[in-house]
Amino acid sequence: MRPLRVLCPAKINTFLAVGRVDTRGMHPLRTVFQAIDWCEELTLAPADETRLTSNWPDLPMENTLTKALRLAGEYFDIPALHIHLEKRIPHQSGLGGGSSDAAGLLRGLARLIGQPKAPFWNDVAQAVGADVPFFMVGGRARAEGYGEKLTPLPDPPSQALLVVQPPVTVPTGPAFAALDGLDYPWREFPEGGELYNDFERVAPCECGELAERMQVLGASGAMLTGSGSAVFGEFATHELAERALRALPSELVLHARVCRTLTRAESLAIEVMK
Repeated sequence: MRPLRVLCPAKINTFLAVGRVDTRGMHPLRTVFQAIDWCEELTLAPADETRLTSNWPDLPMENTLTKALRLAGEYFDIPALHIHLEKRIPHQSGLGGGSSDAAGLLRGLARLIGQPKAPFWNDVAQAVGADVPFFMVGGRARAEGYGEKLTPLPDPPSQALLVVQPPVTVPTGPAFAALDGLDYPWREFPEGGELYNDFERVAPCECGELAERMQVLGASGAMLTGSGSAVFGEFATHELAERALRALPSELVLHARVCRTLTRAESLAIEVMK
């Protein structure tokens, strides 16, 4: 068995409407996901015993990777692996790093055992987390329900982006709880490319200020992604996005990257290593 290198891209939500909490205690969603090239990497290599390592010293003992590995083990015998995570996507940013890592592991395992189309992969993905099924599909996709009802969409033209996390974090649970205290309509999917996110109603003020400054600096649109705290801006060129990043006040920037949208094939890349 040769080692695999699995790309684990971040995502943005170009549309995100949150429904009222239901009898299951969950919020149904309507959202459009888009994979972007702010990426983490997983390496899966044969080993004498399974172990997980990372360049991130704060990786919890229990995480999306350990959960995905445990659930996948209920369906088949997993060979002993050294799993290494090269983490780059900011934590609690709304960019989906942990979910992408879990999906990357599942995609890598599917490749290793030669069962990429087995239906249980989607079952495991749904059990790990709401955003994980999208990262099994990649590219651009519309999601409904609790994130599990996915409709792949055609790859749009490449879009230059500036993605910035301000020096605040937004835990997902409290963000949903804050929305529960507000009265607002549950939006239908837009006909065009309208940017919309219900979590902007409860986001920290730094997020709104970032979005406003990006538009002043040339973004055609700017918005919170997920529940935050990262904000993305759409720019006509990579160079304009770079210029905007240099012009942002340093006190608003904790993590930042100029990047672009990924096609489905790019976002699902797996490399067989020598």
